[in-house]
Amino acid sequence: AAQAALYHFYGLKKRKLDKKMFGFLAQGNEPQIPLVRGFDDVFLAPHSRHTEVPIEDVHACKDLTVLAESDEAGLFLAMAEDSRKIFVMGHPEYDRVTLDGEYKRDLAKASPLKCLKTTTVTTTQKTVASAVESHANNLYTNWLNYYVYQSTPYDLYGTPDFSSISRG
Repeated sequence: AAQAALYHFYGLKKRKLDKKMFGFLAQGNEPQIPLVRGFDDVFLAPHSRHTEVPIEDVHACKDLTVLAESDEAGLFLAMAEDSRKIFVMGHPEYDRVTLDGEYKRDLAKASPLKCLKTTTVTTTQKTVASAVESHANNLYTNWLNYYVYQSTPYDLYGTPDFSSISRG
């Protein structure tokens, strides 16, 4: 969906990858932006896709602000129009077992996987899953808090969507 939206709004075309991009990939971020507040400077995010929007095209688009990216996976998170548009390229919604199940399914189908570096040898699978879930929860909490809750007026009466409601 993020790739389609980047094409629709900014004309950025996706390209097919040689193999499926897959794994927990390290991302760097812009910590001063509220959407990624509380994130580590480098964090892991699940990726699983056959196409991408080239990161150099995203950087060339002056309307977009890249919030998180990696050398291996390219774009993970970007925003535009005063934070009214947010584009998530990875899969922060994946829980502890989703990526593992997808990996096993693809192996059973003999699908070519481009498994990228995911963690250091000393990092356990449980630690990776906890870190990924923590950042995903933080992303959605920040999104709702800073870009929905805090930007919505307390008194909704008189706003366009509620103009027909009486206070009665």
